[in-house]
Amino acid sequence: MTEPQYRQIAEKLRADIRAGKWAPGQRLPSHAELAALYNVSVTTTRGAVSELAKENLVFTATSRGTIVRNRQILDHVVTDSIRPDRPRRSSADVFVETAERAGRQAEKKFEMQIVPATPEVAGWLGIEPNSWVVARSLIQSLDGEPWSWEISHFPRDLAEATGIDSPQDIPGGTMQRLRERGYQETSFVHLEHARPASREEAERLAVPIGTWITDFVRIASTGERITRATRRRFAADRNRIIHELGDEQGLALIRNALNSANDSARAH
Repeated sequence: MTEPQYRQIAEKLRADIRAGKWAPGQRLPSHAELAALYNVSVTTTRGAVSELAKENLVFTATSRGTIVRNRQILDHVVTDSIRPDRPRRSSADVFVETAERAGRQAEKKFEMQIVPATPEVAGWLGIEPNSWVVARSLIQSLDGEPWSWEISHFPRDLAEATGIDSPQDIPGGTMQRLRERGYQETSFVHLEHARPASREEAERLAVPIGTWITDFVRIASTGERITRATRRRFAADRNRIIHELGDEQGLALIRNALNSANDSARAH
């Protein structure tokens, strides 16, 4: 049986993407341009591009069109920000440093709201449901492609006392701000699982509904009080979660071994 025409066009586009004709971050021709190129209807090319979107090979960006997705697996060291010996940089947070290591351009879209705590957030923070909290939301993008959706919830009194209720992104990150204002976070619990993306998550991350995402929550405390609950969601197939524990000398040995193994795998 002959494949439907839109699937034939999708296979041609898929092969071109894998062959490097359209590089990650590059815009595909419009539906009309593809229709003219392959001498088919716009409906056919729209169906073909929809197939690629379902496979996470492309995504749609407002005003930019259909963009080829970067398939690079990004190493996300979730313990970086809480290591006491991590070098401090006043102008960059861990996301920016992660992007720099990968040779990618970091971008952020920030918003801040004061909202009543949901039962879930209240449970994380150890407060009563509907208590007021400051919610700092970030859509973090790499080379213009949405990478993660992060929301940090802080008790309102703590946020006001430390300036975390600012409507602007905070250089260096909120953990550094808390430390500078006398709230040294010393204890952390991570909650992590994979699940299909909801409609809202799919829209925020520019992935199809049902795409498997990693749902990562960090709850932090000073010892006297819980200071925050940060929830980050990102596509599970493009992120490798790394937890590093121990002294720097031992970690360096492990990193070198892993890097050598990765180099060897790429060579073959």
